[in-house]
Amino acid sequence: MISFGKRHGRCGLRHGCLAALLTLLSAIVQASEPPVGNLGVVGSDTMAGLMLRWGEQLSERHPGIRLQLQASGSASAPPALAAGTTRLGPMSRPMDEEERRAFTQRHGYAPVEVEVARDALAIIVHRHHDLEALRLEQVDAIFSRTRRCGDELDITRWEQLGIDGRVGRIELHGRNPASGSYGLFRQRALCGGEYRWRLNEHPGSAAVVAAVTESREAIGYVGLNHLTPGVKPLALEDADGELSLPEAEQVRRGDYPLSRSLYLYANLPPGKAPSGPERALLELILSPEGQRTVAELGFVALSDTALASQRERLGLDEPLP
Repeated sequence: MISFGKRHGRCGLRHGCLAALLTLLSAIVQASEPPVGNLGVVGSDTMAGLMLRWGEQLSERHPGIRLQLQASGSASAPPALAAGTTRLGPMSRPMDEEERRAFTQRHGYAPVEVEVARDALAIIVHRHHDLEALRLEQVDAIFSRTRRCGDELDITRWEQLGIDGRVGRIELHGRNPASGSYGLFRQRALCGGEYRWRLNEHPGSAAVVAAVTESREAIGYVGLNHLTPGVKPLALEDADGELSLPEAEQVRRGDYPLSRSLYLYANLPPGKAPSGPERALLELILSPEGQRTVAELGFVALSDTALASQRERLGLDEPLP
């Protein structure tokens, strides 16, 4: 407590107590003011709908904040964060070592990784297709030219899968290299191998779904929130013959092989809690309301344990200094 008086040991105006009081009052006023400003976000196309919905909810909570999204793909987030053109970058895959290194060299510290939701890549065929499940080795033999997952032969025609009455060349659809889905599928489903040259690469998941919906010869992969009645997600079979589907609980537990986390990367110096519009967005995302939005848009909400862990790590349950 600041006190004023003439006795030794008590604070008078000449000793700077007025300045200290003004600083304290200024901090109190700033802490009570609602956050305002434009919040630029650059990154994942997969997460575009989620970020825009969070942006709407954020503006409802704090009318002075406007979220501005550039959804060019996950690969666009790391260079924008490193260059300082954005402080927040959504990604549907983890940052790789080269991307982290570029950020750290520029800023002198690592980016903060925040898990905001769970998702999975679903392998899809036409809704009336007879195929129900594939082994990951078969997925690799279908989509890659390297077969690093262990299958002995390329699979290029439907009759190779032993489906009655299904013949013809398999038509491949997927994302383009700017997408986090493209990179994750390559690492998980192709064991780090290379895609076939004839893969039809699309800038968005909706285009993949549209292509598979229109052709019974097609197969593709998309994130869970892009599934429609026009396509059917396939089960994946493990070495013991057990099947797993891209369903919420299996994805949340990580039992489905192509499960993944969705991230928001932040430029946040060590030891500094988020503040202003950035803190307001993170508080929303990692709240029950924000996680309900995750589920409503077709993704998988974080478990209570994961949610509490993210909030604690960011200091969101502690008052601002």
